[in-house]
Amino acid sequence: MADHGMRVGQGFDVHRYSDDPDRSLVLGGVRFEGERGLHGHSDADAVAHACIDALLAAAGLGDIGQLFSDTDPAWAGADSLELLRLAAGAVRDAGWDPVNVSCSVVIDAPRIAPHRDTMRDRLSAAAGAPITVTARHSEGVGALGRREGVAAWAVALVARQPGTGEPS
Repeated sequence: MADHGMRVGQGFDVHRYSDDPDRSLVLGGVRFEGERGLHGHSDADAVAHACIDALLAAAGLGDIGQLFSDTDPAWAGADSLELLRLAAGAVRDAGWDPVNVSCSVVIDAPRIAPHRDTMRDRLSAAAGAPITVTARHSEGVGALGRREGVAAWAVALVARQPGTGEPS
């Protein structure tokens, strides 16, 4: 098959809300003070996790669980922006450069729009490539509509680094 030097990857993440009153909601590297946090091994940043999965998939490197296992105590409470930085580094080490990532998060509250620019800046800095975030409302449908959790989808584009030959 012909390799055109570009690959696309998709990512998805979902987290349920936590019953821990001390857990903060973190999305796109932004802490939403006073909002109910998400359950997870790390900080449960569904936006960053979807971006990580999309980048890893595009580079053929598996998924977030393979790189940062939720059974590994080393990643307990981890900052997902740091995980994104490490994942983007792994993508580069594999001979690919992240070109961009687009992420869509489904959440009814809190509103994402006032924080979108900060999310974009923090995610982009961590990945070393532009990352955009859009938000969708669930329109009251299903578990997300009942505010049981948050879901995010992402698509990433990576380009083969010059001189790396045929990628894996």
